[in-house]
Amino acid sequence: MADVPLQPEAAPAWLRPLVAALADDTLADRARELLATRVPQRGEKDQSAVLMLIAGDPHAERMPADARLLITHRSPDMRSHSGQMAFPGGHIEESDGGPVAAALREAWEETGLDSARVTPLAVLQPVTTGGSRRRVRPVLAYAEDPGEVYPASLAETDDVFFVPLRELIDPAKRIEAGWRAWSGPAFHVGCYVVWGFTGVLVSVLLELAGWAEPWDDTVRDLNAVLEESCNGEPRIPGTRE
Repeated sequence: MADVPLQPEAAPAWLRPLVAALADDTLADRARELLATRVPQRGEKDQSAVLMLIAGDPHAERMPADARLLITHRSPDMRSHSGQMAFPGGHIEESDGGPVAAALREAWEETGLDSARVTPLAVLQPVTTGGSRRRVRPVLAYAEDPGEVYPASLAETDDVFFVPLRELIDPAKRIEAGWRAWSGPAFHVGCYVVWGFTGVLVSVLLELAGWAEPWDDTVRDLNAVLEESCNGEPRIPGTRE
């Protein structure tokens, strides 16, 4: 079975610079660099895929006010990555045909997102995550009108919503969170904190699109940051060295 085809030419004007920047694998290289001190980057077969879905005005030349990114909150009762903010996604099944189909299927299962409303734009080079050590393929996609999204699988996600890109760009909402020898970008989103693998991907997307603004990268203790949030994540053993 063949994977769902990409349509980079269908990207709105304001997303084309990002799609072009992704073509040279810079995101994967930058993401691996940011994650390297936390987890060794592997060179194995792809295991999972995540969907980075951006929505917004299809006619805008520059990033529109309604530009937004789909995000989920994993249920605190999950056995792995409990309470974390994440892109919808999961294991690539043989029946999927590839990472794009897997990402779309998982997004439908987790958020109710109708894949018919989604235009896949690019498949990025894989990145190995921390914690589960899985080799993940990020898939960038666009939706002019994504329709309603919601926690379609409460066993996996208990909150699903779009985050305005301007909120992620706001320097006042960005921090650098550290744990042991690792530190990485994190974002305040309402009462939640987006960090780790998802935070790294968000940060690199903003960089490559040319949207990132200078921010205070003074390192804050990750456990302290999480305790102030409503993520509901368990305390991570150890402190920053």
